[in-house]
Amino acid sequence: GRKAIDWASMSNPNATNNLAKVAVSSNNAPAALAPYSQAVRIGETVYASGQVALDPATGQLAAGGIAEQTARALENVNAVLASAGFSLGDVVKTTVFLKSMNDFAAMNEIYARYLAPVGVVPPARSTVAVAALPKDALVEIEVIARGTPKA
Repeated sequence: GRKAIDWASMSNPNATNNLAKVAVSSNNAPAALAPYSQAVRIGETVYASGQVALDPATGQLAAGGIAEQTARALENVNAVLASAGFSLGDVVKTTVFLKSMNDFAAMNEIYARYLAPVGVVPPARSTVAVAALPKDALVEIEVIARGTPKA
């Protein structure tokens, strides 16, 4: 049969069912610019907020074009996931926001290196063009990762 969910224990981070909502943050990724978490972990799933190409050390947008910004955004995503004990290999869904669909091919080339190397099942993905992104970035990437966290 189905196991009943103990809703009261979900808000307890020490609960044995491990379904509490826990904030995830990393100093190796840009700090949140508003009232949101870099990511939230519930059990074996991490929901990561979108990352743009901000350098976590300087707070400045990465120099260069779409390729450089895509790489920096994915490095930021990876840093947040690592803080939760996850990696890019655990990503099951991504959403990519592009300032211009003209950048799709160049973004896709970098994206594939990080999230779809040979022999790896690539995550599901949606890609949309948007009117603008924070800090006038060219790309923003958010992910959902699932797996058994590493220590």
